Amino acid sequence: MPSSLLEHVENMKAGDISYGHGGNVHAVSRSKGVELDSILDFSANINPLGPPEWLRPCLSREVDSILHYPDPSASQLAGIISESYEVPSETVLVANGSTELLYQLPRVLDCKRAIIPVPCYIDYIKVMELAGIPVQTLSLDPSQNFVPDPKQISAALLPGDLLILGTPNNPTGRCMAAADIVELAEEHPQVLFLVDEAFLDFVEDGQSVAAAAPNILTLHSLTKFYAIPGLRLGFGIFPAAIANNLRRLLPPWTVNSLAQKVGQRALLDRAYWQESRQYCVECRDSLQKGLSAFGDLQLFPSEANYLLLHLKGRLTVSEVQEKLEEQNILIRDCANYRGLGTGYFRIAVRNHQENRHFLDALSKIMPGSEQKQRNNTRPKKTPAIMFQGTSSNAGKSVLTAALCRILLQDGVRVAPFKAQNMSLNSFVTLDGLEMGRAQVVQAQAARLDPDVRMNPVLLKPNSDTGSQVIVKGRPVGNMTVMEYVHYKEQAMQEACSCYDALAADYQAIVLEGAGSPGEVNLKRHDIVNMRMARYAESPVILVGDIDRGGVYASFVGTMEVLNQWERSLVAGFLVNRFRGKSSLLQDAHDYVAAHTGKEVLGVIPYLANHGIPEEDSVSFKDGLFQGTKPDREHIEIALVSLPHISNFTDIEPFIEEPDVYLRMVSQPADLGSPDVILLPGSKNVIGDLLFLIESGIAAEIQKRAEQGCEVVGICGGYQMLGSSIEDPHGIESTNHKIQGLALIDMHTFLAPDKTLVRKEGIHIPSGQAVVGYEIHHGLTRTSSDSLFSYDDNSSCGTASEDGLIWGSYLHGVFDSDLFRRWFIDRVRQRKGLEPYEGPLCSYNLEPAFDRLADVVRRGMDMDRVYQLLGL
Repeated sequence: MPSSLLEHVENMKAGDISYGHGGNVHAVSRSKGVELDSILDFSANINPLGPPEWLRPCLSREVDSILHYPDPSASQLAGIISESYEVPSETVLVANGSTELLYQLPRVLDCKRAIIPVPCYIDYIKVMELAGIPVQTLSLDPSQNFVPDPKQISAALLPGDLLILGTPNNPTGRCMAAADIVELAEEHPQVLFLVDEAFLDFVEDGQSVAAAAPNILTLHSLTKFYAIPGLRLGFGIFPAAIANNLRRLLPPWTVNSLAQKVGQRALLDRAYWQESRQYCVECRDSLQKGLSAFGDLQLFPSEANYLLLHLKGRLTVSEVQEKLEEQNILIRDCANYRGLGTGYFRIAVRNHQENRHFLDALSKIMPGSEQKQRNNTRPKKTPAIMFQGTSSNAGKSVLTAALCRILLQDGVRVAPFKAQNMSLNSFVTLDGLEMGRAQVVQAQAARLDPDVRMNPVLLKPNSDTGSQVIVKGRPVGNMTVMEYVHYKEQAMQEACSCYDALAADYQAIVLEGAGSPGEVNLKRHDIVNMRMARYAESPVILVGDIDRGGVYASFVGTMEVLNQWERSLVAGFLVNRFRGKSSLLQDAHDYVAAHTGKEVLGVIPYLANHGIPEEDSVSFKDGLFQGTKPDREHIEIALVSLPHISNFTDIEPFIEEPDVYLRMVSQPADLGSPDVILLPGSKNVIGDLLFLIESGIAAEIQKRAEQGCEVVGICGGYQMLGSSIEDPHGIESTNHKIQGLALIDMHTFLAPDKTLVRKEGIHIPSGQAVVGYEIHHGLTRTSSDSLFSYDDNSSCGTASEDGLIWGSYLHGVFDSDLFRRWFIDRVRQRKGLEPYEGPLCSYNLEPAFDRLADVVRRGMDMDRVYQLLGL
């Protein structure tokens, strides 16, 4: 071994600081005392798309393979490479990164001299000098953007030479055309051509020259393109004799089992390959546009995933590098590249968000560029934070309301946002637009008027496989699942537009996800979870319901199915609905942190009755709204559970009433002998009416009505009380007509146009004021007098002659405290009870919001939340 090589090895053992490459984030992490994840590394040229989504499952599946020695020749991977490049398998040599092969090649090549165009990857020259091979450099012309000149190269070549050429070249990002390389090789058959194609996969229409001539050797890297620099994987394609000689030099098992499996999977994934190329071009073009704002920078065109820049102003590269490092951003100083003068540095093309962060940081360093830079980039995002869940009904909606109230209490102008909500529980805004009720409640927590920008897309299921789609408050049609999947890109554009407009008006946004980000069947067309978080540049807190069990396995499992970019958005976990002492959970928290690298940010206790309306009917169906039987004189209300129940929150005001027993009925035997039967709203009235008829509940309701039980219908339930319902346009059902319960003389026709309106007025029989809203397609005809008279001179509602069977389209009718008490006392009197004389129960969410905020503030690490928000 030459003495210079021994010296080099000893220096590396000693941790020689002349490492000379980009990507040494470990040294920066140690010297600054910061986590690796906090460093934005623009010095290493890795795929901005990040690793393929299958990487983590592949590694997880293959972990057991490390119990055995790896295949010493990586034969399966070599076979796939052979097929992919259409070369004999004996010419393929898999290695622990292509650099391993580069360092061994001088030992098997019979060459007199190395010809190396510069600037170039620094190890080309280092390897030759360590091996004692003379090096002649050819300077590439910066006025020609460092594009290699075939004529210049040809003129320098002599028999017995070795030409080393990067295509694309590092650090310039420029290529020599494949045809020119092959032509040179054919013109100089006694010269060996070592072509490094480590970054060729990034080049649009890039063409490999592997085995294109008998004197061409190529090096290939999977590290850069598949974003696995820590796994180390590359290969070479050489003439068979050279490959065999190299194979004898390499120690056994240089490529571990996991790397081999990842390589096999990678080379078969053409979809990722195409997506990466396209994304890299988009990110590079955007970054180049941003850099063009800096007058003191000369930007060289590139075909790769990195850019070479020349600093022309008073600042030195060292000064820029130091100031960027203060912001945990690394760049590659090119001072040790031969063929470049002073003032050159290289940056990687990273994803759009990271590139914008780099441009913002650079604009603070280079005077005079701030205004022009602002004109070339999007405005800075409003601080945001997002709750996502390990499942539906994990408590995201209530926690979003809680955090809105906490931030409001702390003086922050905050608004809620949910890109897409699937719920039958909707609300009409003051301007006559429809949105999810959950975001209305969250707006109330922030003391804001509901705004459809807070919930741009609302899905209201009207069958097992379809929904009415409402965008920015207005219905755009009924869609099947697949129809909506095809529509989702348009829905995402609307959601992003609404988010930007909303965020511009507030100091912070609290976003809510839907279901779970780990639903692998939905991730590809997600618009409400991680994709929305990435757009909003929002960290994510993953919420799990410990009362259901398995919460920690859910945290770990969810993280395991997330792609790397999704995992990077997760800031930590929140344990919700815990019954007990939170300190008992510390061991579990330590386990989750050790397994995922993410901390548990808090434990929220179980709140049996927090008083905040839930997001959808899941809690209702689970019986969480089932009242307890009062130990005093009371009335009993039986609420019929419909399959497509809508706006179930109409019944919530009864929950706090001390003399009301509210229970849910889903089968005839449960009906019993209530004082009131309440039929709620429905998104599929005909379908739900068929359910009542076929289950036998309809007959039991009719029987109780004959016995003097009061029956009340709201919206869809109101329509069911009539003699018939027609749906000739198929708006909610394929059944165009159905007989109703015939308890009131009225007929309903479902019209294409939807009524969306707020209403204020009085209940005529009682004289009590009422406030609510109507959401319906129904047009109802009746000869009976109206029950409600509204301020806009309209009216609504119908009753039987004795007033015991009645209904209305007015959602929220029982929210009015005085009317609700009048209704309850009327039922009490009919039972022979005196009117209730206790304090009036107020359906007021304000105290509930403050109580909830206090509990969540105590249970969650608010210092960390503010840190994540950047406030």
